[in-house]
Amino acid sequence: MADEKDRYGDKLRDVERGREDSYFAERDRELLEKIRGKTTVPGAAQMRCPKCGESLTPTTHHGVTVEQCEHCGGAWFDKHQLDKAARHEAPDWLARYLGRPR
Repeated sequence: MADEKDRYGDKLRDVERGREDSYFAERDRELLEKIRGKTTVPGAAQMRCPKCGESLTPTTHHGVTVEQCEHCGGAWFDKHQLDKAARHEAPDWLARYLGRPR
């Protein structure tokens, strides 16, 4: 009889743990949804210069919009921006932009 009580006690504890796990899993889902609702993808105005940490300003050079730091003068290209610049402009455009002669 004592063994039978112990088995039921184990089963009750297992059920209790299962309910507890379900509760916290649901709570985690709710918190993640709340966090995801508040986060935004950083735009160019929110981006910081990797070199000096100042704000980046979107500027257009030869039809390509790049983020440029007004503090240190660095220009930061996304991959698609660099591909577009290389595809639509002569190869010496990047050299002129970087201040190198042809």
